[in-house]
Amino acid sequence: MRVVVLASGSTGNCTFFSCNGKNILLDCGRNAKYVSDKLESIGVSARDIDAILISHTHDDHVSALRVFLKKSHAKVYLTEKMFYDLDYLQDYDNVVVFNDNFYIDNIKVTPFKGSHDSSDHRSYLLENGDESVVYLTDTGYLNSKYFKMLQNRTYYLMESNHDIEMLMNGPYPKWLKQRVLGTLGHLSNKDSSFYLSKLIGNNTKKVILMHLSEHNNTPLKALEMFNETMQEYGVSFDDVECAKPDEIVEVTSDQNIMSR
Repeated sequence: MRVVVLASGSTGNCTFFSCNGKNILLDCGRNAKYVSDKLESIGVSARDIDAILISHTHDDHVSALRVFLKKSHAKVYLTEKMFYDLDYLQDYDNVVVFNDNFYIDNIKVTPFKGSHDSSDHRSYLLENGDESVVYLTDTGYLNSKYFKMLQNRTYYLMESNHDIEMLMNGPYPKWLKQRVLGTLGHLSNKDSSFYLSKLIGNNTKKVILMHLSEHNNTPLKALEMFNETMQEYGVSFDDVECAKPDEIVEVTSDQNIMSR
């Protein structure tokens, strides 16, 4: 299994996942040239992508999709509401509209609902054998009914969007601060760290903190809150890193990529 974050933040989000010869993108933000160039830098061509999983249709998660599909005839997986948000997909012949769990070959994909101010939203659990990845971003909270399903996973890609004090003292207008803080907004460093303290287990190898705000957060603050929270709840775990807006982050080291 190989996982590489290609971009994470308000300017765009895209993560590469590869397992047993299947290459998948989680979201497709920024622009098609950026995504293609970052893929090339890790030895993958756009035409190597088999599937693209969409979390929701805000621009920072789909802005590259339309042009990227001209380079890659990948299957696009999304819900019905997301499908109708993206009118250009109605003429694209490789769309999968899902309502429940599905498989991409022997990779089990479990979508689960988030809480965000978009028409629809899904985070994803991807499993193959003993390894698994949780991709959870752009949500105001994580419903506790998902805790059991998400516990003790191998890799967590978890939103840690803002430091509450920086947000409240920052330049955003009041309505935008309320949006970010609300149940349809984004996870704060504190919320993200709390959830991770309940999820991390003996099988967990790495945590990537995702979608850090460029105005209302810093990697240092996100990591400090993570470490403080782990100590508070008696969790011993220190393999954590912050994703970047425009630099790749190698989550895993397995580089067996299926090329076309």
